[in-house]
Amino acid sequence: MAITRRAPRPGLIHHIDQGVQYSNARYREALNKYELVPSMSRRGNCFDNAVAESFFSTLKNELVYDQDFRTHNQARGAIFEYIEVFYNRNRLHQSLGYQSPSEYERMKAVA
Repeated sequence: MAITRRAPRPGLIHHIDQGVQYSNARYREALNKYELVPSMSRRGNCFDNAVAESFFSTLKNELVYDQDFRTHNQARGAIFEYIEVFYNRNRLHQSLGYQSPSEYERMKAVA
């Protein structure tokens, strides 16, 4: 979805953690196809990839731990809404000068 919507340029660094889904051969092939560079932390060292680790920690603390998902689809929908609606469009990020990622990106696009 990110590739279709965002059309990233070759060389974009894709921050990932040690999740099994990111070491999957098909996932790696997709990164290679679009010339994206994976940035994976060493096992057990969250400081190698602080961006990805911070995001997943925030997701878990702000959404997952407070929910009792009854189905996979319910969890998937809630996580999609959290990321696409709240996290990217409404949640203020200290590292972005207390702007949402969408607002920060719009500001940078016109600069």
